Amino acid sequence: MSLPTQAARAAAVAKAVQPIMSKNAEEARRRVIQLYKAWWREIPIAVQDFQLDISVRQGRQKLKELFMRNAHVKDVRLIDMIVIKGKQDLEETIHIWKQKTHLMRYFYEPPNKPPTDFLSKFYAGK
Repeated sequence: MSLPTQAARAAAVAKAVQPIMSKNAEEARRRVIQLYKAWWREIPIAVQDFQLDISVRQGRQKLKELFMRNAHVKDVRLIDMIVIKGKQDLEETIHIWKQKTHLMRYFYEPPNKPPTDFLSKFYAGK
């Protein structure tokens, strides 16, 4: 008996891998657009319900920024996983399972300054 070649094994694995939800890129794109629209409609309600310290416009700008962060992704399975996580976050927001601090974390931008003095470098492990 001969061992199967690496190409044959790769073909068998590729055949066994099934898509998570979408069958092609167009269907995945539709799901992303549906999720974006659902978040777009939810932002004014979330700003009011959670009494966020932002405007609806700022919330929608952040939404666009977060979606554009993953615009480069082309793998349908990865897109589906990101959409599933987005739907989970949306559901948690709608049912008010999140707290105000969970939503405000999206707007916190940590400082990107590298440490300059000895103690700061030491504490950072550099």
